[in-house]
Amino acid sequence: MELLGCNNITPYIMLMRWLVSASIFLIFSSMSVTGLAGTRSDTAKEQRWSEQIIDTLFDGDVVWLDTEDHTFLGVEMEAEDSAENKAVIVVHGIGVHPNWEQVIRPLRVELTQYGWQTLSIQMPILPNEAEPNDYYPLFEEVSARFNAAVTYLNKQGISEIVIAAHSMGAAMTSQYLAENPDAPIKAAVLIGMDLHLGSEKIDLHPNIISIRIPILDLYGSEDLPNVTGSSSLRADAAKAGGNAHYEQITVDGANHFFDGKEETLIDTVKNWLQQTD
Repeated sequence: MELLGCNNITPYIMLMRWLVSASIFLIFSSMSVTGLAGTRSDTAKEQRWSEQIIDTLFDGDVVWLDTEDHTFLGVEMEAEDSAENKAVIVVHGIGVHPNWEQVIRPLRVELTQYGWQTLSIQMPILPNEAEPNDYYPLFEEVSARFNAAVTYLNKQGISEIVIAAHSMGAAMTSQYLAENPDAPIKAAVLIGMDLHLGSEKIDLHPNIISIRIPILDLYGSEDLPNVTGSSSLRADAAKAGGNAHYEQITVDGANHFFDGKEETLIDTVKNWLQQTD
């Protein structure tokens, strides 16, 4: 009996190898998609930020917080007077992280001197080239991260919680407070907030209108045009919502990141928070 020649066997073997390889590729592709299905955030970028923070953190401790389908990083720092039993959730701006040197680190470190424990949390982020309006779909993930932070603090027996948020973080905070009117948040500081995220198609006025807790709307006189230009609109929105505890403060000479005005930033936030006690 004549055996099959190599010319007949080789194409069959090559086809089977291709089918096996294709099957493995599809399986791993499916696993990757499933693994990221819970978040639109750039998880690889989140991981890089986490590694950088862990390697360079001097003030505070890294903690890991969980939503239903995502684990994210937080940086916690105890108050110098822990008997105060109160905490500030600190929220960063576009594309950065919970230990960002501008605005975020000064807030999370310095407020601990005035009786506030701080928990700075990683919010959903996108690649560097993303525009502010590209972030709007990520707002769907905001409430879950805030709820995870609140749950973490509640488990420590902390019931007096406020939020201090900058830029995109301020916009995300407004979304959270609007969606969760019964959230156990006592007050919020919104720093350098843009109502439109750089797009006329996005309007966060309804968020401000619906918020009932005390709000400090804080920005610099040299802030971004979208921030300074919408200051009266933000105030009008709070007035339309009947929020008698809304206050707007402009820091003379401060830019969007309060460069060189860090002490004024901290003093302003600290003094206002003391009024809410």
